[in-house]
Amino acid sequence: MNAIIVSDLHMGSRYFQARAFRDFLTSPPDTDEFILNGDVLDRPRVKLVPLHQQNLERLEQLSFQVKVVWVRGNHDNGYMPERLGKIEFCRRYNFDRRILITHGDDFDTIMPRSRVFMQAFRLMHDLRVRLGARPVHVAEYAKKWRAFYRVLRNNVMRNAVNFAAENGFEAVTCGHTHFAEDLVHNGVRYINTGAWTEFPAHYLYVTPHGMALKRVDQTFPERVACYEVRVGRSELQKSRRSAIRTP
Repeated sequence: MNAIIVSDLHMGSRYFQARAFRDFLTSPPDTDEFILNGDVLDRPRVKLVPLHQQNLERLEQLSFQVKVVWVRGNHDNGYMPERLGKIEFCRRYNFDRRILITHGDDFDTIMPRSRVFMQAFRLMHDLRVRLGARPVHVAEYAKKWRAFYRVLRNNVMRNAVNFAAENGFEAVTCGHTHFAEDLVHNGVRYINTGAWTEFPAHYLYVTPHGMALKRVDQTFPERVACYEVRVGRSELQKSRRSAIRTP
């Protein structure tokens, strides 16, 4: 059984890389299951522009060919479409205790407590864009504050890993933080598939022999360029050597 896991498409957002995702769906790697790990839609009640709607319809078509699972995130939680093919909706998903698939917002104990600050941060970001700054998703802008962003990422990672360990999972994959990474913490492999609101985009490819976080190059349609992620930091290199590989 092969599976593809992606997260944080944010269809409906001006930052969703709709053409790249369309091309990815046109010729995806061999898979039996396609898992959408939360925040597929940015604002579920807002009508999608044609290209974004086409991507949603392509996922619907895909659900008649392979199993498609939509794990709800904080943006699309409560979304109940009248018709969307055979897509299955859930809050968490897993493969035989090998890997827990959950968006990650349940493990975020920082942003829900900091709503006033987060709203002010978003307003500041929107203002700078109106004044002529390069428009980027607010999560990409927040990465400029590396220490602050690291605290947010590590908060989700530690809580997700603790939950996975307590429930007997060897690995856990999340989205939510818009930061792709692959490491081992307290004996549990943690993989974040990042977001499709900036490049490079990522996906997790699961096979009976292991899991690999893959990067989709910005020129994917022309070069069909998918690479296994290579992270230069020594911490992640060490983690990769000790990463769990399930048979």
